[in-house]
Amino acid sequence: MLGLLAKKVGMTQIFDDAGRLVPVTVLRVDPNRVIAQKNEEKNGYAAVVLGVDDVKPGRVTKPYKGQFPEQITPKKHIKEFRDFDKEVAVGDSLGAEVFEGCRYVDVTGVSKGKGFQGVMKRWGFSGGRHSHGSKFHREPGSTGQSTYPGRTFKNMKLPGRMGREQVTVLSLKVVKVDLEKQLLVIQGAVPGVYKGLVLVRVAVKK
Repeated sequence: MLGLLAKKVGMTQIFDDAGRLVPVTVLRVDPNRVIAQKNEEKNGYAAVVLGVDDVKPGRVTKPYKGQFPEQITPKKHIKEFRDFDKEVAVGDSLGAEVFEGCRYVDVTGVSKGKGFQGVMKRWGFSGGRHSHGSKFHREPGSTGQSTYPGRTFKNMKLPGRMGREQVTVLSLKVVKVDLEKQLLVIQGAVPGVYKGLVLVRVAVKK
């Protein structure tokens, strides 16, 4: 496990070495501070806790502030990485250099919320005929049975709230690592909104 917290800057397109136009997502890596380390003897597992985005000490509760060492300003976002594949110490600051030489990454984020949607948008139902005489256009259709069992089964695909769920996209190609601007340029799209926080880790399958 080797990863960092980053922010989604946006999408653009670049030309690769073969002259093909490639859509890419740009991620900015703010300094990831190591705020704690966990080990087998004390915690039962090995892990590193990283935090990003400073918060004024007066704006956090004492229990929340208590998990940060004295020399480290409280962070808005913290994340625990188990079995971190890099030697670090509490107080270290990590950046985009972690992904130097890495070819593929997995990106986890919270997808865009799309509100309450019908079955055609949410589940891809085809809907009914659009002709004038038809009275069945975008409805879900029949969902239950007759007298027995006389109810709708669980997990039916029905209208409801869509999006705003944790999504992981696997094996995205790393096009460029800009150490000067602390940017990661990744081929394809990643989940999340503009300036949304995402977790980037070295790909587990590739």
